Amino acid sequence: MSNSQPTSSPTELKRSLKARHLMMISLGGTIGTGLFLASGGAIHSAGPGGALVAYAVIGIMVYYLMTSLAEMAAYMPVAGSFRVYASKFVDPSFGFAIGWNYWYNWAITIAAELAAVVLIMKFWFPDTPSFIWSAIALIMMFLINYMSVKGFGEAEFWFAMIKVVTVVIFLITGVLIILGIMGGKDPIGFSNFTIGDGPFNGGFFTILGVFMAAGFSFQGTELLGVTAGESEDPEKNIPKAIRSVFWRILLFYILAIFVIGMIIPFTDSRLLSEDVAVSPFTLVFERAGLAFAASIMNAIILSSVLSAGNSGMYASTRMLWDLARDGKAPKFLGKLDKRGVPVNALIVTALVGCLAFLASFFGDGVVYIWLLNASGMAGFVTWVGIAIAHYRFRKAYSAQGLDLNDLPYRALGFPFGPIFALVLCIIIIIGQGYQAFSSDGIDWNSMFVSYIGLFLFFVLWFGYKWKHKTKIIPLEECDLKTK
Repeated sequence: MSNSQPTSSPTELKRSLKARHLMMISLGGTIGTGLFLASGGAIHSAGPGGALVAYAVIGIMVYYLMTSLAEMAAYMPVAGSFRVYASKFVDPSFGFAIGWNYWYNWAITIAAELAAVVLIMKFWFPDTPSFIWSAIALIMMFLINYMSVKGFGEAEFWFAMIKVVTVVIFLITGVLIILGIMGGKDPIGFSNFTIGDGPFNGGFFTILGVFMAAGFSFQGTELLGVTAGESEDPEKNIPKAIRSVFWRILLFYILAIFVIGMIIPFTDSRLLSEDVAVSPFTLVFERAGLAFAASIMNAIILSSVLSAGNSGMYASTRMLWDLARDGKAPKFLGKLDKRGVPVNALIVTALVGCLAFLASFFGDGVVYIWLLNASGMAGFVTWVGIAIAHYRFRKAYSAQGLDLNDLPYRALGFPFGPIFALVLCIIIIIGQGYQAFSSDGIDWNSMFVSYIGLFLFFVLWFGYKWKHKTKIIPLEECDLKTK
């Protein structure tokens, strides 16, 4: 056996993810249905100006959040990532809850992506049985993750490449339409920005709704923290990939929303539809005269959904393996095969995702809707955990007399960054159920569905704290040495 990789023993993950894998995971991590489909609804609700403001603010928050994660991941690159940081720098019970919350989040996301694959394939094959496409997608995701971490990295590299190329072509096409070079019409100018109520539409709660939609769109950026345990030279490559987050947000979301708002009037009801045939990207490509625009976008969205499911299976498997290795999940889930793949954790995660998907066929999908709502809340809870962990990490680092100049990477804007991210995430979490309040009173069922994920998190947190009598770790006692 070669000794070129010090982490190739059967008890450790293999560091096989190269810099180019991390870069494309970073670039493609947030490009998906949130941009290709949901962006149209955001523009229709809040106007192009409101959507731009909401996505820009959330983008800045995510940038600060990811630099916070990069600082900790470069210093302590472990597969458990923010679960480990929350346990070491805050409270073991908090880390326990963050870990299971994150595993659950992505395991249910796998189920959501399986359902999405069925809808996408029905576009081409409307009369085929649904289970065929979901089964093929599940097997594909499982095999990509089963092969090796390098296989996962290669798959994500090409999935991300498809999405990146699509957005670049879209932006170029959009600019040419705006200038009147394509589309066979005169230059558009800012006419669509100023129609109706102008660039801003609706009140505060409308913007709040777009904030939440933008937040869902950006979920998955924290995946880079999980890859730290299997990355080559994480001290150098993780910060390098994270730094591209800001430019990705600027290019892929802000510019794309600007182009859509310039070309399509925000009053156009087609923007509300989540049908790929009338997605904002499809509408722009059709205006440019691109034949088969809907089929092309459907294929691209299919690659995005498979990418999200693939990433979800990877992230949840690694988190479950790390929980087991730390004694916070059944021991058999902490075993690796000879290729360094946590196969037992992978099988259990795939089965849970499959069972959650099957739940959509029973009881009119009520259980499935509950699971999806809990999963959506879980992503924001994870971000809160990252912000708190980084704030405590930096405070502990200084309290123990360590030199900040020795950090492999230092996040900019401390303490503003983690505090800003924490406050904004809490606002979004509280605002999840605002639609349950109306002049007719409170819709308690809607309220329960909105906050079930938060309830589960607190049950995990305080249940573990009560059983193990854990306390918040003093800054001087935080473990900054064990990596």
